[in-house]
Amino acid sequence: MGFKRVFDWKTYLLTVVAVISFSNFVAVLFGQTIPSTILDFFKIAGEYVILGAVFIFALAWILKAKPHNRPERYSVIVFDVYGKQSKMDGVRTEFKTHDVAWSFMKQYKKQHPLYNFALVSDLPRSDRPTIFRYI
Repeated sequence: MGFKRVFDWKTYLLTVVAVISFSNFVAVLFGQTIPSTILDFFKIAGEYVILGAVFIFALAWILKAKPHNRPERYSVIVFDVYGKQSKMDGVRTEFKTHDVAWSFMKQYKKQHPLYNFALVSDLPRSDRPTIFRYI
C-alpha cells in the first residue's frame, strides 16, 4: 500500500497535463502572438515613416521651389570666327519667346556655319545678360 501512495497516477497525470498546457501556451505566445504583434506594429510604423518622409519631401520642395520669372524678351548675339561680337545684316535679333529665338538661331547656324550664336536675356537680378543657349 505504501508503494501505491508514492506512485499515484493522478498526481503525475495532472503534472503532465499542466506541463503540456504551459508549453503549448508558451509556444503560442512566443510563436504566434508576440511575433504577429511586433510585425503589425512595424508594418504600421513603416507606413507612417514613409508617409512622413513623403510629406517632408513635399514641404521642402514647396518651400524651395520659386516661381519662374520668365524673361519678356530674348536676344540673339552673333559671334564671328574669332569669338568677337559682330553684327550681320538680315539677322533678326529680338524675340518675345524662347522657342522662336531658338528656332531662328538653328536656322542662322545652318545658313552661316562660320558664325556662332548666343541666345541671351536680361534677368531682373543680374548685371549682365544671361546666356540660355549657345551654338
